[in-house]
Amino acid sequence: MLTDAPLLRRHLLATGIAGPVATSRDKSLRRYQQFAARDPRVLLGLEPERDWSVAELLRLMAERCGTSGDPGRISGTEVIDPDRTIDALHAFAERLRDAAHDCEAVLFGTGHPDRLLGFYAPLAAGLSAAGCVVLTPGEGRDVDITTRFGVRTYRLNYPDSVAVLGDPDPSTGPATRGVHTHSPLPLRAALGAAAAAGGPLPGLVVGDHGWACGAGQLGIEAIGLADADDPAPFVAQVEGRVPVVVPLDDSVQPDSYGPVADYVLKHARLSL
Repeated sequence: MLTDAPLLRRHLLATGIAGPVATSRDKSLRRYQQFAARDPRVLLGLEPERDWSVAELLRLMAERCGTSGDPGRISGTEVIDPDRTIDALHAFAERLRDAAHDCEAVLFGTGHPDRLLGFYAPLAAGLSAAGCVVLTPGEGRDVDITTRFGVRTYRLNYPDSVAVLGDPDPSTGPATRGVHTHSPLPLRAALGAAAAAGGPLPGLVVGDHGWACGAGQLGIEAIGLADADDPAPFVAQVEGRVPVVVPLDDSVQPDSYGPVADYVLKHARLSL
């Protein structure tokens, strides 16, 4: 188990969660350009309070992630400062500790189930053991998502109490198999189901992509993870809608995130 920050730092660098990461610089710049143009594919459910230029986004991401703020750097890979990741993980753990203390209702969701489920699931279990209600509203509900292949129907599932979208077509595999999405629509479906059932509604949403930004846009406190090519959560943080965003590569080997979850549980004073 990772017991202190130096051990965690070494793990982040060794696994590529932070430090030199797989996210390409040209992909990041392309995403910043799309965000500046308010392309809904990269807004992740956020409606920015003002227009953001590419130059402003470069400065923001350099400040929050430690990536290069040099507009002339257009190739290579990004570098996420592991110390910024660790600082944000401490703030993340502190918010979970407060949620446990107050026995808040919490909703977990991820658009990266193939990678990040192993990070969120232990946290959901830890909060549940501490007396929090970990919500699973709308389980089995179909959600229509617009993709580059047209509108596809997916199913809202909760493996290990973490919301993901799964493919409901039995011919493609189990419905609980997670699919990658940036959309805020799964969050909205879950909240709609919770409201229709008479609540409770979450006091905190823990997630990424549309789960974090979508919740923050609706005025629900959210904390989450974000890669160097996803400016929306960091803009939401600056605008006061997502108070904690952890910069990291969200696409490394799934088992690499388990030790990070253990570290968060330790610092949140939660145990399974």
